[in-house]
Amino acid sequence: MFHTIQSALATAALERATLLVNHVLASEPVAAQRLRPHVGRWVRLQFDGWPALLPPLPSLAFRITPAALVEWCGEQAPEQVDLQISLDATNPALAVMQALAGERPRVTVSGDAAFATDVNWLFDTLRWDIEDDLAKIVGPAPAHEMARLGRAIATGLRDAVNTAGAMAARGRRDGQTV
Repeated sequence: MFHTIQSALATAALERATLLVNHVLASEPVAAQRLRPHVGRWVRLQFDGWPALLPPLPSLAFRITPAALVEWCGEQAPEQVDLQISLDATNPALAVMQALAGERPRVTVSGDAAFATDVNWLFDTLRWDIEDDLAKIVGPAPAHEMARLGRAIATGLRDAVNTAGAMAARGRRDGQTV
């Protein structure tokens, strides 16, 4: 039963994440221009070294739709995809800390070079404009204040992660256990 609940939650989370990605893609017309030549192609995200103690991740294969959006295909993905993106996941906690600090994880890409170039451009360029979306719900002034608070929290987390990393590095350099 636990496995069924876990699978259902993972599926629901991936469906919502796909909707969010498509929302961000749809908000930037250039993104559609970059993806249009790749309609029908497949990309797979793979997490190398995922710890066995953690629940396994579902298949993360996506197809580019005729609308130049992404469609999560679950277990329906083909064996061979056009683009394989492998992320180092040997230490998920460290990866989250690095992401909070603004660092990219180690990534290995294989497959179609033009497709990889356009996907990389999307990762480098697109950002979710949370403030704009909040303004549609609560109005511009409250949305601005909520976004400002969110940025302050993110900056504080980033600074804490950077400080903790620097202290750990200094401790290792000095031969201390942190």
